[in-house]
Amino acid sequence: MKVFLKLFLLIVLLAAYRPAEAQIPLLADDYRVFTGDGKPATLADITTAAGATDVLYLGENHDDAVGHALQFAVFKEIVEKYQAERQVALSMEMFERDTQIVLDEYLNGLITEKQFDANARPWKNYPQDYKPLVELARAQKLPVIAANAPRRYVNMVTRGGRPALEKLSPEALKWLAPLPYGEPSTAYAAKFNALMGARHNDMTSNMLQSQSLWDASMAYFVADYLGKNEKPLVVHLNGKFHSESRLGTVEQLLRYRPTAKALVVTVQYDNGFPSFDKKKHGGLGDFVILTNPQVKRSF
Repeated sequence: MKVFLKLFLLIVLLAAYRPAEAQIPLLADDYRVFTGDGKPATLADITTAAGATDVLYLGENHDDAVGHALQFAVFKEIVEKYQAERQVALSMEMFERDTQIVLDEYLNGLITEKQFDANARPWKNYPQDYKPLVELARAQKLPVIAANAPRRYVNMVTRGGRPALEKLSPEALKWLAPLPYGEPSTAYAAKFNALMGARHNDMTSNMLQSQSLWDASMAYFVADYLGKNEKPLVVHLNGKFHSESRLGTVEQLLRYRPTAKALVVTVQYDNGFPSFDKKKHGGLGDFVILTNPQVKRSF
């Protein structure tokens, strides 16, 4: 429970903090790339593998400055390598679905950045960590998917369970995965409960269901893009818990689109850097990138 509360407080901090610096330079000494079983790899290996997939998941620690620089580097390479032949899109946990219209208006040059910032509810570390990717998409006229469920509806599930969503209007339900959204898998539930600790009650059960609403909504809107475009390639950003070990939103995607091919990259800082610990890191993704924990956090 304490660990989960720390993660929750981390998200709350995003609403109160706006960094002033630009995204840090990406230095080779600050990260190591591995395959899921611990073999040395490169960023080029990841972008090459992405060419055979529909969705590239980049799981992050939200305050990992090196991780965010890596995300930009990978997305930039994906755009340069595949834009001519694929329908490349950026998908983000960091924007809630009801802000899609605002995001589209900004990408299409209809509103100013000031109005975008005031109405799209970007996370407060957006200027430093996510803006470079959005601006690249904007410059290349690529879509950006606001993939997350609105937080107010996630909170409804935390307080009242899944039945709480049945009170929403048809208009509100358009911003969520269709009801009933998928149940968490046994493996994902076990992982979530281990994170929560020994205490388990109705509230923690609801938290798991609200977590699954995040997962399902992100998956649904990515799947929707896949179904509407020819040769799509989506680069999706989310907290690593949502996608590591191919659980969470990756499982939910395959419920909506069983034939979809997904590549999971888990990026995290680790005190054992630069060594890969198979017991700790093995299987967290198709690729695992460890980053230097000594680099100053984004916030």
